Amino acid sequence: MIPRFGPAPHADVKYRLRPGAYAILPQGGDLLLTFQDAPKPELQLPGGGIDPGESPLRALYREVYEETGWSIAAPRRLGAFRRFVFMPEYDLWAEKLCVIYMAYPVRPLGPPTEPGHSVVWAAPRVAAKELGNSGDRHFVARFAMG
Repeated sequence: MIPRFGPAPHADVKYRLRPGAYAILPQGGDLLLTFQDAPKPELQLPGGGIDPGESPLRALYREVYEETGWSIAAPRRLGAFRRFVFMPEYDLWAEKLCVIYMAYPVRPLGPPTEPGHSVVWAAPRVAAKELGNSGDRHFVARFAMG
């Protein structure tokens, strides 16, 4: 069973499944994160939705690049969780199936290409407190404990 983080689903809402791939990216004792300024300002693990026909790993490489400008290597799946949320940018209620990977940032290729995103480096213990959702915080805390 895949654990749920965040609020329980509303019984009267139809949710659309939105699978996504997200990464914990350690380098030099810190984690490479992304800050998204809209629809609400939030510190996040880099990653996002898997497009139709796209593999989870291809989505992970693409999303990390779009949100941070970095290339990554050696992704390893750590686990998954579900969140039930309203996504105002898509005007839909989503059951987000978040697959979490650990990978290594290789090098910056340029600035983030996705508007409203900026790179943040933070210690794992800081990220485990400041990330915008409890599922991300859980996986970072577990990663930090080793």
